[in-house]
Amino acid sequence: MTILYATGWNAQDISAWSGSVYYMAAALKKQHVELIYADKLKHEPSLMSKIRNSYHLHLIHREIQIDHESSVLKNHAQEILSKLTPHTDVVFSPSSIHFAYLKTDKLKVFYTDAVFGSMLNYNTSFNNLSAYAIRQGNKIEQRALDNCDLAIYASDWAAQSAIELYNVDPCKVKVVPLGANITISLSMADIEQLLSHRSQNVCNLLFIGVDWAGKGGDIAVRVANRLHEKGIPVHLDIVGITQELILPSYAQNHGFISKSTEEGAAKLNALISGAHFFILPTRTEAYGLVFAEASAFGVPSLGTKTGGVTTVIKDNVNGMTFDMSADPEEYVEYIARYFNDPAAYRQLALSAYNDSVTRLNWDVAGRRIVELIKERL
Repeated sequence: MTILYATGWNAQDISAWSGSVYYMAAALKKQHVELIYADKLKHEPSLMSKIRNSYHLHLIHREIQIDHESSVLKNHAQEILSKLTPHTDVVFSPSSIHFAYLKTDKLKVFYTDAVFGSMLNYNTSFNNLSAYAIRQGNKIEQRALDNCDLAIYASDWAAQSAIELYNVDPCKVKVVPLGANITISLSMADIEQLLSHRSQNVCNLLFIGVDWAGKGGDIAVRVANRLHEKGIPVHLDIVGITQELILPSYAQNHGFISKSTEEGAAKLNALISGAHFFILPTRTEAYGLVFAEASAFGVPSLGTKTGGVTTVIKDNVNGMTFDMSADPEEYVEYIARYFNDPAAYRQLALSAYNDSVTRLNWDVAGRRIVELIKERL
């Protein structure tokens, strides 16, 4: 099978889309398919698109999404067509939009984490879009979904959104969770060793996110405070936040750590390895790759019932999801129950690791994607 991998990103860039573009391509190649790249698609809006963008930004102070402009996507379609050969079986992309204007009899498949419509009034980065941008975004999403042969989403939330918002045939919508974007592979023996080194005296919590309010950082601190008040020794490590925070003595902000460097990756791996729980009471989340990455280290996750999170976190399998309105005390009760029962915690941690091995990894995702493609060839 020959797959043309189409993306506006550099497919070799391990930081593109938090690494998913790179790991997705690697997962497909491991399934013994021939992968040809049509990446770094040129971002060349027409003069009219440039004028429209300038008008929105400077006169009405609203945004449009240049990557959703028809002029850009028609150029992308031509670039993709130029890379096709008689031996190409599939055009595959980690984004739906490249199929909006692509005319080919090759199988067209995309794999992503959300639809445009589900992000409106949900993700804050969409809050300042103009009425035109919203119409255009929905138009492009609809065209792409109508044109594709297989729409694969990372979560049940995204898949259901596609069906409900764009009236897509459910038969061509599938769910395959994204894998953990990590470079190391841990065995059960490795996890057992990590567990043996986790503190028996201090409950270590880990928060990773770049948006303090949007990812529920204040809630994570309140959870740590409650644990401290209950007499449970606690330490909260915070990663990704560059703003100045007022924190208690048992919390530390490490700032931004890049996992694209050897030093940064090692530091992140050490922080995850030593954590008892990964806590991210996020307010909005299309998926939540960090939950999958925590599971790979045998670290149970605490998240919220929003977006795609409930696909990644399975309650009492690799952590727990809480209602958006949950009081910090609910998190505290869950943490205390397991931290005070080492045997129960060990079982939960091993269950999280097993979930990573059987469900939340790129080998599983790559294999399932190729299976779905073969069913349609």
